[in-house]
Amino acid sequence: MTRLRCDLHDVYNRGDEIDRALREVMAEAVRIKASVVEIIPGKGSGQLKKRVLRFLDQREIKALYHRVEKDSDNFGRLFVHFRWR
Repeated sequence: MTRLRCDLHDVYNRGDEIDRALREVMAEAVRIKASVVEIIPGKGSGQLKKRVLRFLDQREIKALYHRVEKDSDNFGRLFVHFRWR
């Protein structure tokens, strides 16, 4: 099971870098057929997590993955699950 990780702590206040980091990790996941991408927006005010969820909800991005799971133990973490045939 291949997992990738994208920690957004360092770019939390730079919108263009957030989008670039998310696009890069999603492209890499597709390239290597990863099973899970762990995205860490951190806890904070929740605005970054909302931004990540909006990014993942875009039609062309949504077509790439199977489902999104919010970590029940850690509010500041999301898992994006892929299903490869």
